[in-house]
Amino acid sequence: MSTSKITPPDVILPPGESAIFMVFNLVNTETTVDQVKDVCGSLAALVRSLRKREPDGQGSCVMGFGAEAWGKLFPEQPYPKELKPFQAIKGDKHTAPSTPGDIYFHIRARRMDICFELASEICTLLDGAVVSVDETHGFRYFDGRTIIGFVDGTENPEGENAYTFSTIGDEDKYFSGGSYAFVQKYLHNMKEWNGISIEEQEKVIGRRKLNDIELSDEEKPANAHNAVTNIADDEGNELKVMRANMPFANPSKGEYGTYFIGYASTFTTTERMLRNMFIGEPVGNYDRLLDFSTPITGTLFFIPSPSLLSELGGGDD
Repeated sequence: MSTSKITPPDVILPPGESAIFMVFNLVNTETTVDQVKDVCGSLAALVRSLRKREPDGQGSCVMGFGAEAWGKLFPEQPYPKELKPFQAIKGDKHTAPSTPGDIYFHIRARRMDICFELASEICTLLDGAVVSVDETHGFRYFDGRTIIGFVDGTENPEGENAYTFSTIGDEDKYFSGGSYAFVQKYLHNMKEWNGISIEEQEKVIGRRKLNDIELSDEEKPANAHNAVTNIADDEGNELKVMRANMPFANPSKGEYGTYFIGYASTFTTTERMLRNMFIGEPVGNYDRLLDFSTPITGTLFFIPSPSLLSELGGGDD
């Protein structure tokens, strides 16, 4: 692959008004590899066609691969440096589980019907080659808030930093322009969350609920969510990931949640945040939000750049 073509995938786009997240496992058939490669080669055209039909719909799609699937599907390709099966992170009280997943799609648009159309086309192409592990439909909640009422994604990097922190650079040159996506599905205990005061909720998150202003260092507990996820390199430079989280819910089942997606140039950054959240730094200073929010999935995927994805599908580089 030519390393001059490093147009990044759509990982830095806004979360959108609607989203569909799909995770599949491969089925061992004679046509599985060819079917998956067909999607790799045709995904960009599917998105372009949808954008022509709905020019204001802001439709987009990101496709990713788990560590085991990468070796099965593309044995002739090298491995991205930080692509590996996610290992569960166990703290004294809370655990970030590891769950299976070979192929990942993140579809987003202004309307759910646009997401549905693209998801349907993808599933038709993959029919018989994969089995669904999870499908979650996300929606924008008021002014970009989570189900628990706080604005989400406030600390996302912007401008050039958005590319720097979310896409792979020359440190893994063959995969430049790609990204690492870590996904988790969180369920919130709304009864317990709504049972504490707004002031206590603000201490859990580390920000004001109404205006999204960060609490002062004097007010903010050491185990506030935005405190434990604030990390830096050895020189003190802050490290970030690009979050594209979306709320989801099934009210009749009492299910309220957040689908977390962290796109990053290196999984090491995300992994450090997770260890701080679930184990604590120092040990025991875990993320207080986990007392109300439980992850039920956890999977790492590599997101190829558009040019590499096309090449994986047999297209021209």
